[in-house]
Parts: sequence; C-alpha cells; structure tokens
Amino acid sequence: MTKPYDAIIVGAGQAGPPLAGRLTQAGMTVAVIERKLFGGTCVNTGCMPTKTMVASAYAAHVARRAADYGVALTGGVGIDMDRVRARKDEVSGNARRGVESWLRGMERCTVYQGHARFVSPREIEVDGEILSAPRIFLNTGGRASVPDIPGLDRVDYLTNTSILELDTLPRHLVVIGGSYIGLEFAQMFRRFGSEVTIIERGPRLIAREDEDISAAIREILEAEGIRVHAGAGSIAFTPQGDDFAVAVSGSEGAANLTGSHVLVAVGRSPNTDDLGLDKAGVTVDSRGYIEVDDQLRTSVEDIWAMGDCNGRGAFTHTSYNDFEIVAANLLDDDPRRVSDRITAYALYIDPPLGRIGMTEDQVRRSGRKALIGRRAMTQVGRAIEKGETRGFMKVVVDAESHAILGAAILGVGGDEVIHGMLDGMYAHAPYSTIQRAVHIHPTVSELVPTMLGEMKPLV
Repeated sequence: MTKPYDAIIVGAGQAGPPLAGRLTQAGMTVAVIERKLFGGTCVNTGCMPTKTMVASAYAAHVARRAADYGVALTGGVGIDMDRVRARKDEVSGNARRGVESWLRGMERCTVYQGHARFVSPREIEVDGEILSAPRIFLNTGGRASVPDIPGLDRVDYLTNTSILELDTLPRHLVVIGGSYIGLEFAQMFRRFGSEVTIIERGPRLIAREDEDISAAIREILEAEGIRVHAGAGSIAFTPQGDDFAVAVSGSEGAANLTGSHVLVAVGRSPNTDDLGLDKAGVTVDSRGYIEVDDQLRTSVEDIWAMGDCNGRGAFTHTSYNDFEIVAANLLDDDPRRVSDRITAYALYIDPPLGRIGMTEDQVRRSGRKALIGRRAMTQVGRAIEKGETRGFMKVVVDAESHAILGAAILGVGGDEVIHGMLDGMYAHAPYSTIQRAVHIHPTVSELVPTMLGEMKPLV
C-alpha cells in the first residue's frame, strides 16, 4: 500500500530539516527519509567534529608556546586522545540528537530511517514501504573519493570519516591530498604530536588559490614540522608489517617514506549512485552530480536537489542557502537564485584563510582594470599583541566601478574579518564605504579600511 504525502525529503543534512519545518508550517504533510545519521556531513563527519578537534590541537599549540607569553608550565604538554575524541563526540552527538529530536517532534512530519530509492518520478521505496508525493527534495550529501593509487588497496587507509574515530595517535600520518580537508587534518595531528607528511599530485597546495596564498600556507605548515611533497606524479604503497612504505617521485624529486597511517583526502563524490535516479528520469552529470537549474530544480518537474549532491557548492552554508532558495521560490513568491550567491569559504588551519569572490589570478585573466591592496599581518597591531603574525590580507576591486571583486585574509581571525567585505559585496557598495568606516581598535578588522586606502593598480 502506498503512503501519500504532500512532500518527501530524502536526507537530513543542512537543507532537509529546515525545509521540512517550512513545509509543515505551510500545512503540508512531509516524509523525511534518513538512512544513517541526522544532521548530515557537517554535524557528523565535517565541520562540527573537525573544528572541535582543531580547537583541541590549537590549545596544545598555545600551551607549547606558553613561555612566549610569560606563562610557565611544568611537565610538558600531553595529549589524551580518548578525551579529545570524547569531546568531539559530545559536541557532534548533541547536535545530531537535536536535529533528530526536532524532526521527530515536528507536527505533520513523519521520519523514516532507511535507504530511499525511486520507484517512479513520484514514488520512493524505503525498506519495503512505498511513499508518494507530488514534490520530492533530494539532500543526500556526499562521501570521500578514493583514488586509484598503486598499492592503496593493500593498506588500511583512512578517510575524513574514519580518522575521526582514532583513539591512538598516529606515529606518522601520511596525507594524500594537499587541499582543504587534508591540510586541516595534517596540522591538527602534527599539533597532537604525530609526524606528518603531505603528498600532493598538483604542483602546489590548494591549487584553486593564488600562488602567494598557497606558498604562505606551505611555509606555515613546514614551520610546524610538516613535510610537503608537491608535484607527486607517481605514488605507490607497499605494506610493511603494521606500517607501510610509500614511494613518491615527481617535480620535487623522489622520496621513500614509512608511515603508520594514511589519510586519503583528494575530494568528494555525491551520494547519488544508489538512489534509482534512472527510475525517476533525473539527469546527472559525468561525475554523478544531479543537474539543477538556477532555482535548484532537476530535469524532472517537482523534484529538487539541494546540498552537496547537486555540485553547486560543497559547504554547509551553501547547502543551507539551497534550502532558502527552494523555500523562497516555492512558498514566498521570492525568486531567489543560486547565481546570486557570492563565493565564500574558509580553510581552518591556524591561522585560518577567509576567501570571498574572485582570486587575484581570476581578476587578471578577466582582463578588467583593477586595483589591489595588501597588508601583512606583521603590520596588524592586534596580531602583534596576540603573538600571531603569520599570513597577510589582500583585496581586489574594479578600478572603474569600485566594486569589491574578491578578497583573501590568511591570518588570525581571517574567517571572521572577511565578512565585512562580503557584506559590502552583497550590498553592491563601493569599496569606499568600507574604507571610510570607523572600526574598533584594537582589532584585525580595523586594518581593512587602511588596506583599501593603500591600493595600487593591478599590473
């Protein structure tokens, strides 16, 4: 027997639960299907658990530097991985239980736990039950990609999910992938006390960033004792008892390493291959991402895709914004679009990188006339006072319209400070609006107007 609903939501990540709230408030009956953990990647294996562990690693790092601040510690700094893991589990678990409790207590909402598969464009089967609805929303997220590397299948490798469950400290963690996830774990475990090596196939770390950002981040990591092998055209693993050997060769030479643990962090793949999308006629691209239009509608009428599975943003904030776009168009007669979104994200190493809009390289390649401003964190009083002067900030603006095109802040508080310029971009305000603002002293933010007042032509 088919159970009818007004709407079905597959996946309880960052977009699904708030959409269920809006739909039920509008009087609709909603079925929410979650096959595993409520809250999605962010709550369970992404932002919340990793940033909780980053905070523990930061505490260890500051404790080791205590003498720099005139603080005397005796006995050294020890790491209790059981406690680190327990703290992470508490933070993540509380959030997960909160999402599940909210959904289960929501009026007109029925929660199903199991794997969802399309039977037709309007029907979904979950654990033998058939549910139907005139509107279906997909919020199925993604998972770690595993590359085809010789010998990797003979090694007990870790992903961003399984590494969170370690209760012992790796002797030597080898990180395959020099991008955002890999770098955060690399610095984290180095600060916990592990030997760490990063192996990146590309010519440099985080290749989507400007070269000066990439070089500065490598310098920061290497200063903490992390080894980096970029341009690794050849990588091969060989088991050696409980350990493994990894042979690397490429543009930076050859190396033979012995590691105890390996983290594979080379990207993400969408959870779309086992949804029966062919039964619904939903189109996916060559990488498996569900194709959507500017309002997140799929190729099938009244089926939408939100979050990581649509390839239009791989962040918690973009997933939540997907919910806002769908709800605004469906319920509020407010034609919001994905293309209205400005690129914005952060890299949570220490110091963090806050990034918005276009990179300097993208602006150069666009051919437009532009101005650029730079400021080293060694010239920021607040950073000096805190003893955290690594990194720099920069901004690029259009020379004719004076619109802010993009900015990067690699430095203490960079993930927060960047939002002042991001808000200016959304307000379509010229850079002079921020340049003339009077910011609080002493802060990192107060140097943004100074930087904007010292811009020079981008050549």
